[in-house]
Amino acid sequence: MAVGSQQRRQERKPLIEAQFWSAHVETVLDLLELADMAWHDCYGPRELELPSQVLEDVLLLADGDLVRLVRISREAVMDFRDVRMAADDKRAKNR
Repeated sequence: MAVGSQQRRQERKPLIEAQFWSAHVETVLDLLELADMAWHDCYGPRELELPSQVLEDVLLLADGDLVRLVRISREAVMDFRDVRMAADDKRAKNR
């Protein structure tokens, strides 16, 4: 079932509020909406949003930093495999 961007935004908001400075929450949600659009443009008509694992990887690597989030989101759309490897490395170090 297709989920609209507003519903996605509301579903993501608690997660974003927990990870980012409160003054940046709406900006982060705006950026993720743009990332969804870019993902859709790059990966076809059935891909309406960043896959949940890619989003998890991006947020993990951003570590609550808006500038890092911008850079990592861009990198994830261009080639999510590099982001996945970096996130897996970070997860392994945190164990």
